[in-house]
Amino acid sequence: MADVDLEALPGVGPATAEKLREAGFDSYQSLAVASPGELSNTADVGESTSADIIQAARKEADIGGFETGSQVLERRERIGKLSWQIDEVDELLGGGVETQSITEVYGEFGAGKSQITHQLSVNVQLPAEQGGLHGSVIFIDSEDTFRPERIDDMVRGLPEEALQATMDDREIEGTPDDDEAMQELIDDILDKIHVAKAFNSNHQMLLAEKAQELAGEHEDGDWPVRLVCIDSLTAHFRAEYVGRGQLATRQQKLNKHLHDIDKVGNLYNTAVVVTNQVSSNPDSFFGDPTQPIGGNILGHKSTFRMYLRKSKGDKRIVRLVDAPNLADGEAVMRVQDGGLKPE
Repeated sequence: MADVDLEALPGVGPATAEKLREAGFDSYQSLAVASPGELSNTADVGESTSADIIQAARKEADIGGFETGSQVLERRERIGKLSWQIDEVDELLGGGVETQSITEVYGEFGAGKSQITHQLSVNVQLPAEQGGLHGSVIFIDSEDTFRPERIDDMVRGLPEEALQATMDDREIEGTPDDDEAMQELIDDILDKIHVAKAFNSNHQMLLAEKAQELAGEHEDGDWPVRLVCIDSLTAHFRAEYVGRGQLATRQQKLNKHLHDIDKVGNLYNTAVVVTNQVSSNPDSFFGDPTQPIGGNILGHKSTFRMYLRKSKGDKRIVRLVDAPNLADGEAVMRVQDGGLKPE
């Protein structure tokens, strides 16, 4: 994406414009959704000047005003749906994982949360007619879970029709039976997954800001970022902020982190999928005592909440816990060598 003329905004000179670009504010949209305090700290200008810059950016970007219901409906028609390639789960989600939304998947260790992030990192690169979004991926890895070998397995596990359509889409000569063509496809899919390992919560928050820059760089390219995965969202925050005394600080940082992620989704029409750890409530005498970490902050910010739990063998129960326009429900899938499969 070509840099816009930030110096045309009031109070922005060459030095300020450079600081803004270095911090990832390289478009009117990114400035329009910033807060005056955030901009003040970044560009070393007063909050009053920051507010003027933001107001001018909103006018240039034509956002921030009221819309009619019809305009909202028209805008929502641009939202993409990323298929799980499992009909039962896609139906549960009203067609798949939505762009411009945060989808949270929580469950206990070994339930298959990382399998979902890997599978969606493959599926998002499929052509639209195969349930994909023809997009690239940003994968923030906080628990050392990303495995290229698993991506390899999942690509090979795709239906032959989807594989051939993906090869044609990328102008790869050959068929799924051709070992060289398959390896070229796998290498190309891996090249479009941008992975960063988060070493602590502050680094993870920085990577979320970098994700916005990367999405901006690819916005007008052949492979725009259409999926951001964070696996897991809460691991570092849970480990570093222990006890009730640090709960408020943890929740404040988590809240800012979620807003930064949500900004990527809304600005660049990207699906955001985060995995979350769980705890067990010892006071629960009835029902499932498993509860997601993150409290109300995460509960309110997640557009879709999904609970993943183990069943017999490779079976997993996927439960839609919360969604703004969908009924709660359950679906069954299997986690196999070739990826996520229908029951």
